[in-house]
Amino acid sequence: MIYSTATVPVNPEGETKLTRDQVWKGLELKARDARLFLPPGLCTRCDVVEESATHFVREATIAGSDIREIITLEPQSKVTFFQATGPREGAIINELFEDEAGALQLKFYCYLGLRDKEPDGPEEQAEQTQFDSDKGYKSALLSTLRRTRELLAEGRL
Repeated sequence: MIYSTATVPVNPEGETKLTRDQVWKGLELKARDARLFLPPGLCTRCDVVEESATHFVREATIAGSDIREIITLEPQSKVTFFQATGPREGAIINELFEDEAGALQLKFYCYLGLRDKEPDGPEEQAEQTQFDSDKGYKSALLSTLRRTRELLAEGRL
């Protein structure tokens, strides 16, 4: 199994200050259309194909893999991506919270396995290494915040 976590401050010194509501709007946009937030060409398709009062279903092609995710939103707090089909199974969570000092933080955590691969085998170990690297989900959190700031500056948030 792959477990990874990363937390970054929403408003580091020198950056445009974001409110909880602004970050939440960015997270919700990202959940509905990853193409707005991922590097160009990484996500070539991202469509919401079902929607209900409790969740929506997104089908996407990311890094060449077709995936189907069931996504739940806990307003102003948490987005959970359940990997229904694709190379991974499990859940990826983005959580917005205040730390002990009252500073807004954005946290990523996941618990995943790779479908049709040996548990804790070489493929999962390589994936774990990628998740925990500087190019893993910590960088994804930072790029999400950067893109949210860009959308705010463009008046699109």
